Amino acid sequence: MITTSNRKLGIVAGGGSIPRMLINYCRECGREFFVLAIEGNAEPDLCSGADIPHQWIRIGQAGTGFKRFAEEHVQDVILIGTIHRPSFFDLVPDLRTTAFFARLGLKSIGDDGILRALVHEIEDEGMVVRGIHEVMSDLLVREGILGKHRPDKQAQEDIRRGVQVATELGRLDVGQAVVVQQGLVLGVEGIEGTDELIRRCGAYKRSGTGGVLVKLRKPQQDMRVDLPTIGTRTIERAHETGLRGVVVHAGNGLIVDEKDVIRLADKYGLFIMGVNPGEYLK
Repeated sequence: MITTSNRKLGIVAGGGSIPRMLINYCRECGREFFVLAIEGNAEPDLCSGADIPHQWIRIGQAGTGFKRFAEEHVQDVILIGTIHRPSFFDLVPDLRTTAFFARLGLKSIGDDGILRALVHEIEDEGMVVRGIHEVMSDLLVREGILGKHRPDKQAQEDIRRGVQVATELGRLDVGQAVVVQQGLVLGVEGIEGTDELIRRCGAYKRSGTGGVLVKLRKPQQDMRVDLPTIGTRTIERAHETGLRGVVVHAGNGLIVDEKDVIRLADKYGLFIMGVNPGEYLK
């Protein structure tokens, strides 16, 4: 359930359906909000309603965004939705963004380092960065089996291996997800994202029982930004590639449209689980 608050919420909206869900929640409970929709990422019709206060900005216009939030008297900020990460050469930054990257240098070039620095930058402006889980806690993944199907002994071993690899992958700030089949790591997530990881692993799958996707929050990752997320598209890709199941970090990951995700997984014979990584790292 969304928490009632009289603090105005600024929504920095990337792609996917969660930004729209958050907007709808705010409208339903009467919470004031303002949307900064990221061009090329947020859904084109995200702010089509006449009662949705918003501004479209490029990913390099941090200064423009901060200024607009200040003008709108925004107090809390949520960064939500997928962002296609451009190279620095693809960015045309405003002066504020140029200064931001100059301060970062090369020591924080990973996603996690950039996001931590961005949170710090926002809070230096007097706003508070909130996690989506602080507002819409129903999105967090529950621990345990979420559908009709359960992993067998081989799948459990693949989950264990996947948790081990994904944890170390996260420590290095590389990615959140890994695909394991019969104990073999078919692929790890890089800059391409989870959907492309699943697709790519289809070319390497072995005969016999299918693999498992494991997606975890990075050990050092701020809970307020970029939580591991799955949705119906994840299940579709997993089915197309012959995976047997999808595993997400319980209490630290998000399921978009959970009922639809579970229904689809049940239809395809896939298991879905929320796991506590610590249970697999003993």
